Amino acid sequence: MSCGNPVVDADALMQRRKKYDKTKNCVKCKVAQGNLVNRHAVYCKECFLHLVVHKFRRALEPAVNPNSDGPRRTTLKPTGNLLVGFSGGLGSSVLLDLVHKCYVALDKSTMPTDGGRDHPRHERVWKKVTVCYVEVCDAFPGMKDRTEEIASHMKRYDDLDFVMLRIQDAFDRSWWERVGGQHCPSQIGVSLADEGLFLQSLSSPSENPLDSLRTYVSSLPTPTAMITSIQTLTRLLLLHTALHTGSSHLVLGTSLTSLAVSLISGVAQGAGFNIREETQEEWTPEPEVVSTPADPSASATDDKHESKRARKGKRTVRVVRPLRDVGMKECAAWAWWSGVPVVGKEKWGWAGAKPGIGTLTKDFIVGLEKDYPSTVSTIVRTCGKLAPKGEVSGNCILCGRPAQRGVQEWKARISIRTLPAPVPPREDQYEISTEPSTIVDAETLQPSLTPYLCYACHTTLTSRSARPVPSPWPSAGQSPVVTLPVWTEARLSSAKDDGEDGGHFHERIMQTRRVGQEKMKVIIDEFLLDE
Repeated sequence: MSCGNPVVDADALMQRRKKYDKTKNCVKCKVAQGNLVNRHAVYCKECFLHLVVHKFRRALEPAVNPNSDGPRRTTLKPTGNLLVGFSGGLGSSVLLDLVHKCYVALDKSTMPTDGGRDHPRHERVWKKVTVCYVEVCDAFPGMKDRTEEIASHMKRYDDLDFVMLRIQDAFDRSWWERVGGQHCPSQIGVSLADEGLFLQSLSSPSENPLDSLRTYVSSLPTPTAMITSIQTLTRLLLLHTALHTGSSHLVLGTSLTSLAVSLISGVAQGAGFNIREETQEEWTPEPEVVSTPADPSASATDDKHESKRARKGKRTVRVVRPLRDVGMKECAAWAWWSGVPVVGKEKWGWAGAKPGIGTLTKDFIVGLEKDYPSTVSTIVRTCGKLAPKGEVSGNCILCGRPAQRGVQEWKARISIRTLPAPVPPREDQYEISTEPSTIVDAETLQPSLTPYLCYACHTTLTSRSARPVPSPWPSAGQSPVVTLPVWTEARLSSAKDDGEDGGHFHERIMQTRRVGQEKMKVIIDEFLLDE
């Protein structure tokens, strides 16, 4: 191209790339005229629908068997049922339609043509498929409750069980006990006003889960922390529901575009150590969760094996995102051509709140996909090559994902913190003591939530904004001590009862005290040499 003046020299303008590369005919069948251009490739309607089904099966079926067999086409034998996480958005609506056609209704148009009509792949894979919807309108003021619309949408599909949850169930002890969680004798709260995240027993615990939720959300430091916490609560509600329904797999409608947004925003918020879990993860419940198969049709032998696995703590839920190779544009085309209604989701926010990291990342990725469609898939492929560095020190008590060892010590060395001014010593403190003192400051012995958190969750709870953040629920107020989610309370209670060494159960405490120069000389006098 020329470097001349674009106004004068027409050759100076860069030629815009065509929407399609070579021809208007479909690149698959090479006969029919194309109906859709996707990443500069032309597809007809029939070939495009087969392509989406192929991508969906290619992402899901290798993860069905307990031991992943890669791209091999063997008999699919999952160890449990299937739970579909449904939000009402575009991705989850397309996912639900594909799951129903491929594995419930066994639509012939979605079945592979190879292998014959009686091939085992044409049989039903999961005996029971459950759809779970978590309503989050109670966490944000002015948001519409879509439970009735979701329930009406579910009537389109047969042979599917439906479970409706609300986001405040994360603070509801009755729900926790229904799904098999261990009973907690006392409620434990955390002080979010202090970076130490000190734990306290609530003297007057709230019996209303909705009040606990709104107080918890209002006490978080930034809008990014609030939205991230709601996403974490939703994911844990789905995981515990999957365990309760005897599901070995949880599928989410995360499209290629949404996955790129999650990866970039997660790294920006300090979740780079869990970047692989954003694509696929294996979640193992903590020992305080006792679950038995919920399917009454299961045989006694299955019940025996399930109970045995539960006692050994080896029950896992595999989280799969089957639409990770299907972009947002492809999902919209499938919904349009297949007649799938989309209930829709409202934006998470409230009056006066600035957009969080996730919202800004989504706007950037969606705009990038319009002009450079191939860049989004490049982001996902590049993040898939990353490997976390460091050892795992267990699962985070809040989000349930692996936590990196030594991250809190590293953060303490690099962080700039404001410490209270030292208290000048009193005269009676200048005393000689040859034994370690057993009287220490109460704050030194106060248990903390920090040793149980991963870097991302600790940053979410403690990283504050320089500007004041409007509260979504001013009436709730910012309580000095807020209630923790029920699974976090159960984990803390279990650790305390078992005497687990989590870094804040002190066995031996040494305290130093200041003494005068003359008294110090008396203490060490017997060790001094004569002049």
